[in-house]
Amino acid sequence: MPLEVIYVARHGFRSNWLVDHATGTYTATLRSPTGGAADPALTSHGVDQARELGERLLKAEPPIERVYSSLYYRCLQTVEPFVRKAIVTDKRLSIRGETGLGEWYGAANFEHPVPASHEILRPLFPGLLNEEYRPLVTPTRMGEGVDELHDRVARTMDELIAQCDREGVRAVLLCSHAATIIALGRVLTGDMPESIDTEDFRAFTCGLSVYRRRASPAGTVFGTVKCDGDGIATSSGTSAAHAADRHKDLAWRGGRGVGGGWMCELNSDCSHLSLGEERGWRFSGDESFFGTASGQSMLDAGQLGVVVEGRGGESTNRGKL
Repeated sequence: MPLEVIYVARHGFRSNWLVDHATGTYTATLRSPTGGAADPALTSHGVDQARELGERLLKAEPPIERVYSSLYYRCLQTVEPFVRKAIVTDKRLSIRGETGLGEWYGAANFEHPVPASHEILRPLFPGLLNEEYRPLVTPTRMGEGVDELHDRVARTMDELIAQCDREGVRAVLLCSHAATIIALGRVLTGDMPESIDTEDFRAFTCGLSVYRRRASPAGTVFGTVKCDGDGIATSSGTSAAHAADRHKDLAWRGGRGVGGGWMCELNSDCSHLSLGEERGWRFSGDESFFGTASGQSMLDAGQLGVVVEGRGGESTNRGKL
């Protein structure tokens, strides 16, 4: 049975960090449980959002059979309430830490942070992490332009969908970050706007998006590649260079979409949240860290765009815009 439905959630409301764009120095507003300056925990409000999201996910139809999440603490903390309850009836359920769904950092001449290791995360989320899973794609530590982000998400979803198709998984949950979630919507549907900062796919804290697979022609084969240890996608029996060329030319644009294409049925819906839509986000040009004056700091890497205020307490689910 091929994959039919992809549920996508953004992490809950979190605390902030500061980054000096010239030096690459990250400092946290509050200390992270993992010790990473760019790895904040959810605020108490974010924890409440995660619980409300979890209750809704338990009622998902078709039910969630697998969970993939960014390995940043805030994402794992967001899916934890759902997994803790769902695992009671499905002992096989766990969290697959996927770096291909990780945070977006703009291109820079310094290395950006990475998520904490399993050794650090294991005692923080006991019994939840899938210890056998290996990430499909690993982003470069030097950051990405907007096009590179979309290409990274396309590679990740091509691999992830193929993996689920092979293993007969019908419905999955992905938990990620605002920029990645917007790129994910574009990659799945194939709808790439002319202007990068178009507000099309939305990403409110703990908002829920739903993508359903389009009907595919009989005999169509989706996703035949795998990744090597460096996150370079490689097909069986082919070189990494040839596989990189294949992914560079992934024809998901023009309405095609990866894995045969997907329809957006919910677009960061927040009707399950007591306070509704909060802290949305959209792109603001092809941002990078180059050319920034030394000593100038900005409020976290997640601010390489524009914060979008929601209606608060009122769902504005408009489907795919």
